[in-house]
Amino acid sequence: MISISASEILSVKQRFGIIGNSPLLNHAIQVAMQVSPTEMTVLVTGESGSGKESFSKIIHALSRRKHGKFIAINCGAIPEGTIDSELFGHEKGSFTGAHEARKGYFEGTDGGSIFLDEIGEMPLGTQARLLRVLENGEFIKVGSSKVLKTDVRVIAATNVNLLKAVEKGKFREDLYYRLNTVPIFVPPLRQRGDDIALLFRKFTTDFSEKYQVKPITLSDEARKLILKFPFPGNIRQLKNLAEQISLLEQEREVDVETLLRYLPEEKSSLPASIKGSNDKQDAFSDFSEREILYKVLFDMKKDMTDLKKLILESYHSGGLDQNIMEKHQNLFEDMESSSHYEERPNPSKNLPLVLESLGAKKEQKEEKDSTRKNYEDDIIEDIIHEEDDNSLSLEKKEKELITKALKKHHNKRKYAAMDLGISERTLYRKIKQYDIQ
Repeated sequence: MISISASEILSVKQRFGIIGNSPLLNHAIQVAMQVSPTEMTVLVTGESGSGKESFSKIIHALSRRKHGKFIAINCGAIPEGTIDSELFGHEKGSFTGAHEARKGYFEGTDGGSIFLDEIGEMPLGTQARLLRVLENGEFIKVGSSKVLKTDVRVIAATNVNLLKAVEKGKFREDLYYRLNTVPIFVPPLRQRGDDIALLFRKFTTDFSEKYQVKPITLSDEARKLILKFPFPGNIRQLKNLAEQISLLEQEREVDVETLLRYLPEEKSSLPASIKGSNDKQDAFSDFSEREILYKVLFDMKKDMTDLKKLILESYHSGGLDQNIMEKHQNLFEDMESSSHYEERPNPSKNLPLVLESLGAKKEQKEEKDSTRKNYEDDIIEDIIHEEDDNSLSLEKKEKELITKALKKHHNKRKYAAMDLGISERTLYRKIKQYDIQ
């Protein structure tokens, strides 16, 4: 076993700009230093924003490949249709747009190291190609039949639970065990204790030096508060917080009240994960994006059904009286104007336009009552029929949501994917599946 002293760990921290003295952090650095001189494959696990890429740089810089190339690749950012070409290269004419042959990353970094971030997002077909590289150092370009050799060390990282992905058939079991030769766990910020205050001071100091302003300091109570905050976005979120406060606050000492204005509420209005979050490994649980989308769609369907019932009841009663509003109050809980309904002496003035067009006022001529009654019965029947129209397939609703998101963001897939809560690669696959133009 390679012995690593505390002074050597401190030297690595200073070299790579790592701040903190957490035992979990020190252990992760120690493992990275021990595995660096070997040729073993490393799997770095940790939440998004916890600093996993820094460990890949440590491993490469302390290895015998330090003079070779190092490249970091985000597997989730490369579309499924082009990831094979990006990693392994292609021959001229192998697909539409392949006007010339191209080297892939594995061929271009021969003798160096490759960092594959978000390895859990890699398609199954590409996983099979990667497994062959890890086992034999061989690969085949897209559109070629010639076997090529490469000598590349692979360092992979993920923020999902790959074992659960294996159970669901989304990740190859043989590749998982081949990658997980030496695991390194990067702790989330909430498990690093006083490191949070150290990092906050580092970010505010960097900001003050860059823009020639006095650095922000925290009061004792504010310091206690920031140490207790969970920071789901980890180091990225803390850095954004420090820079935001440094820019906007005139008073350079921040108290609890000021800090609370910048800390987001822990309870989010976003759709919650269907699975529980009490387990230690749930930080990396790869919940299904489809499950969340379906949950949103079913909630929308329920709201629409309740709204139709409200319209029918209000139509029969001749207006939105107080009893109907109280009965369906849940439909208006998230609306700022919900509290104004009680204050309105005559709610019928604010009926939806469709209700105004369905029935005439009671003061209209008596001779038209029978005609109006027959007309109203037809309309009510149509409204009831409309409830049956909920048989629209979930695929159609999913397609509509994707189309609206793309239109909203002017066909920018990155922002549309963020809006939908799915990865860009998944959005690319859905666009192809539904033939969205």
